[in-house]
Formats: sequence, structure tokens, C-alpha cells
Amino acid sequence: MKTVGVFDSGVGGLSVLRALLAELPGVRFVYVADSAYAPYGERTVSEITDRSERITAWLRHTHRIDALVVACNTATALAIDSLRATHPDLPIVGVEPALKPAAAMSHTRHIGVLATRGTLNSERFARLRTQLESTASSPVHFICQPCDGLADAIERDDVQAQQTLCERYVTALREHAPGDMDTVVLGCTHYPFAADVLAQLLGPDVTLVDTGIAVARRTRAVLGLSIEVGSGATPPRLLSTGDPAALSLAASRWLGIQTQAEKLVA
Repeated sequence: MKTVGVFDSGVGGLSVLRALLAELPGVRFVYVADSAYAPYGERTVSEITDRSERITAWLRHTHRIDALVVACNTATALAIDSLRATHPDLPIVGVEPALKPAAAMSHTRHIGVLATRGTLNSERFARLRTQLESTASSPVHFICQPCDGLADAIERDDVQAQQTLCERYVTALREHAPGDMDTVVLGCTHYPFAADVLAQLLGPDVTLVDTGIAVARRTRAVLGLSIEVGSGATPPRLLSTGDPAALSLAASRWLGIQTQAEKLVA
């Protein structure tokens, strides 16, 4: 059985794990929530790089993982190149805002992007945006909105704070976007867990796009597995550098998984 390590700054990466479990039922997953250091989007590049390396090294040493999924947009943007240089023999799959899929499905060519400040300010995001804007068959416009505090509110399951922040950032997005914006990219793995609130605020004419399914399919490809990889999904192992009970609760609430998370010191 293949083993895949998955990590995020907290519980947001469970949105990616959900897609991985559906796509790869015969694979064993070890999920690390680095909640003691969340949210990554408000930390320095050196801090994020250091945390990403520590967790990757621990997953390799302890679980002999066959691949790694960096289920965090900010860590992908700021640390994945360093991880690949340090671990050239390990297949590493990252996540990044789904600008390309959004551009392919948008009719109006005006696309909103909700993400952390760290992701939006990264060179990796700038390259992706510039490439798509310069090579698109017709002009495409991305309207970017940093969402300070939203990942943390989701992490804490603070429903009122989520509502308040979503209202604030959707209002700001609309102020800077033309009225014909028809697609919004959820550029943080936490944000799918606020999708219902965002969808209600944006209205039925706006499509929300995230990256979970694409990441799961890419992971299957790097593992060299066929679509039929086995039946009877193995429950993932869940670990948190913060409060394990919070991770257990999030997994139960969002994934329907009744697994006791463990404390990790790394």
C-alpha cells in the first residue's frame, strides 16, 4: 500500500484530503495540521520554509512516505521549490489558486481571486497570473482580494467571524471588480469550508472554483496508479501540532471521519 503525506497550516487541507480519499481509496494518508503555527499566510517566508521542511522530514523519517501533498496554497507558493530541491527523490504535489481552470470556464473573463496575502504576494502566483494573462486566447482579468483572518476564523470554527469576514471581502472584491465577474477562485484550502457563505454572498451567477480534485488526480498520476487503486478506504492518520481535538472535530464535521487525531511535536 502506498503512503502519502499531506500537510497544511491547519485544518484547511482537509478539503484536499477529502478529494484525495475519494480519488485514491487504496492509499494510506498521513495528515499533519501545523495548527500551532497557523495561519501560514501571515508568517514570514523563512518561517514557512522551516515549518514545511520540518514536517516533510518527519513524514519521511517516521512514515516512509511515497509522495507528499503540500495542501496549503501559501506553503506551495513560498516553500515547494525549496522542498523539491532538498528532496529530489520524493514526488511532491502542491496546490495553487485555480486560475487556469477558472479562465477556461469564465464567460465574462473577469475572475475574482480570494487568497491569503502571502499567496497573492508570492513570485509563484505572479508568474502564474502573468503567464495566463499573456497567453490567453482572449483577454482575461483577475481581481485579487487578500482575506486576512479568514483562514484563522475557519481554523477556530468561529461562524460569526467567518460571516463578517466573508461579507467584508466579497464587498471589497465587488468594489474592485466589474459587474460582470462570473467566477471566483478559492485560493486557500481553508476557504472551501466557507463556500456556502461565500456562494450566498456572491449570488447564483458566480461559480466558485477550488483545486481539490485536480490535486487528487495529479497525486494519482505521480504515484503511477491506475484509476482502480483498490477498494475499502483506509482511515487517514491525523496529527496536529496544535489541539488534536480541534482536528478530530473538523474531520468529523467536514469529512465524516471518526478518527482520533494525535499530538505532534515537530
